[in-house]
Amino acid sequence: MKHWQAAILSLGMSMSGAAQAALDADTAKILGEAMTHQRRAEGNTARDVYRHPMETLDFFGLKRDMTVVEIWPGGGWYAELLAPVLAEQGSYYAAHFPAGTKSEYFRKTLAKFQAKLAADPAYAKVKLTEFSPPAKLDIAPKASADLVLTFRNVHNWMKAGAAKEAFQAMYQALKPGGVLGVVEHRLPADRPQSEQAESGYVQESYVIDLAEAAGFKLEARSEINANPKDTADHEGGVWSLPPTLDLGEKDKAKYLAIGESDRMTLKFVKPR
Repeated sequence: MKHWQAAILSLGMSMSGAAQAALDADTAKILGEAMTHQRRAEGNTARDVYRHPMETLDFFGLKRDMTVVEIWPGGGWYAELLAPVLAEQGSYYAAHFPAGTKSEYFRKTLAKFQAKLAADPAYAKVKLTEFSPPAKLDIAPKASADLVLTFRNVHNWMKAGAAKEAFQAMYQALKPGGVLGVVEHRLPADRPQSEQAESGYVQESYVIDLAEAAGFKLEARSEINANPKDTADHEGGVWSLPPTLDLGEKDKAKYLAIGESDRMTLKFVKPR
């Protein structure tokens, strides 16, 4: 049995907040093949155990004929999966860092992503846009997207004081009835929430409040990306954990044993 087939069979057991798998057979097949394709960067496949891409994209309702926007795709971890799925019948907008950014990290990350797109015809139809709230918010044409996805970005917008504008931009890009899928590092509800999320962790209720203030309605939650080993109180914040391991060799074995962060997985809908 192929990896993607096994993943599909396990969806009903691994998901919560959704009654059944949303992936149709063709979408699941293309996604499964993309997950095992050689174009995936070295080390990306190994992170599937923490990021659960098949189950996560199923929960958000991905279909191959959708218009999908991914916010800040970084080096392209999810682009390696989304672009092939949407290549024939859908559209994929990659809302990346702006070309004129003053941040060296942003410039290098964008350049790496652009090089990835240029190196493989699987990315030929990817539409690159710029996103830098509150200044640059045009991630896709207004009311054009069926699905907007953001993976572990909310804390960055909070740090920049631009979370409100970010959620408003995603709301504007979606069609009525469209879905916003959010994955974010989760701060326990009994911990104080910093407005700038210095630790990288955010309370689930805080994210829900941000989304609802923009006009979204919470449709479902999932524990697909939960990690009960993560205590969310590390010396270096979430970046103490893999894959970053910011503390170097200090307590490295402990952090590797924990794995990647505990994450909320939230599905919002733009009302019709």
